[in-house]
Amino acid sequence: MGIVFVDEAKISVKAGNGGTGCASHYRDKYTRFDKADGGDGGRGADIILLADRNIFTLLDFHYNRHFRGKHGGHASSNNKKGKDAQPVIIRIPVGTVITDVKTGCILRDLKEEGEQVIAALGGRGGLGNIRSPQPDTQAGSPGEERELSLNLKLIAQAGLVGFPNAGKSTLISSVSNAQPKIAAYPFTTKFPILGVIKRDEKRFVIADIPGLIKGSAEGKGLGDKFLRHVERTKVLIHVVDISGFEGRDPVEDYKAINQELKKYNKSVAGKPQIIALNKMDLDGAEDNLKRFKKLIKNKVYPISALKKEGLEELIDAVAKKV
Repeated sequence: MGIVFVDEAKISVKAGNGGTGCASHYRDKYTRFDKADGGDGGRGADIILLADRNIFTLLDFHYNRHFRGKHGGHASSNNKKGKDAQPVIIRIPVGTVITDVKTGCILRDLKEEGEQVIAALGGRGGLGNIRSPQPDTQAGSPGEERELSLNLKLIAQAGLVGFPNAGKSTLISSVSNAQPKIAAYPFTTKFPILGVIKRDEKRFVIADIPGLIKGSAEGKGLGDKFLRHVERTKVLIHVVDISGFEGRDPVEDYKAINQELKKYNKSVAGKPQIIALNKMDLDGAEDNLKRFKKLIKNKVYPISALKKEGLEELIDAVAKKV
């Protein structure tokens, strides 16, 4: 069974409290007056979120939502400092946006492998009486506590968009190392799929998102919640079923998808597009191609993803854009 893809999660984090400072006095037969010798408490554990390219989904955070850091160690006499607690490292996928739920502020967008953010600071240890003028024990400060929203946006240079059953899954399997489920019915793709394309000495990542339908930007169908995954792409590959096999109009499909992209985000709609007219191997495709070229003046790439025809020119065009 493949990895279950989850791109949203909420977690609760609580850093460790600082350890208690020690109120201790030393006196021996050579000392006339007591001498303060209590050490400082240890620092509480920080909660750190770390981008890890070996993590692909936020699924685990649906089962494990609460993360707590250990408290700092308590101090003792003879100026012995309490032990600092080790930070809690939470590994999340590269491309995750971390938001503070209470304030709505974005704490960090972890776009690169190894990037990290301290989501909650551990409490400072309390001062011992060797450094504090107060004679009583100093309690450590509490660790920070937050509720965080995690939103994963895939890191890909090119993104496939189009109606369900336009052949996006077949295309990505034909040009990359991705192996998505392919079937002759809509919404075969239930979650985004990444593939790596190697071209000469270069390589780039391509993302296939679930098919869009009219109203996707308002929440209809499966594609709306995955549109965020094309926000980071440099170029969109707009896949159109040019055959009209299911009684659809390729020109209207093309216009409808672009309209949904505009409703969702103008910056996404403004990305460079490469138009891939798929299923050229089916009857009616040639006539529809002539009509499409007449009505849509942009350059198009007629292809058959199934028979792997026209893909070299298409990928060359994508490689130049990214």
